[in-house]
Amino acid sequence: MARALKVFSYSDGFHSWTVAATSRAKALEAWGVKRDLFKDGSAVEAAEGPDKAAALKAPGELIERGLSVDIGKVEKTKAPRAMKKRGPGAKDLARIEALEAELAKLDAEQAQETQTLEARRAGLEREAAVLAGHQAKAADALRAKLKAARAKVSG
Repeated sequence: MARALKVFSYSDGFHSWTVAATSRAKALEAWGVKRDLFKDGSAVEAAEGPDKAAALKAPGELIERGLSVDIGKVEKTKAPRAMKKRGPGAKDLARIEALEAELAKLDAEQAQETQTLEARRAGLEREAAVLAGHQAKAADALRAKLKAARAKVSG
């Protein structure tokens, strides 16, 4: 036994689309949408009215009514098409290429700066080691003289 037709209505604020279908899923398919419009209340089972009567006369076909565009105009129509995404334009691709080149240049400059800094750091560490050696030698020599002077005094 065939399922009874129900009438469903959906509006985007500019137009109202009504369709007679056996289920909500069939209505969504007729509208060409994948999102469950019934879940958020955008689509409902249609109440009495001229759109419901027109939909029942043409099951499965969309009945479109203008709400704020072509106000009051009622006609059979096809499901509104979602806009196709376009690929990136030549200008966008050129900008990306330029930014990638700029980033590569910056990476190279920063690597060179880091290498220069590391070389300076190694030089300073060598210099610090030499200085520490001279300071230790001078301190040891002075301690030896101090020890000898104390020994002379106490002895």
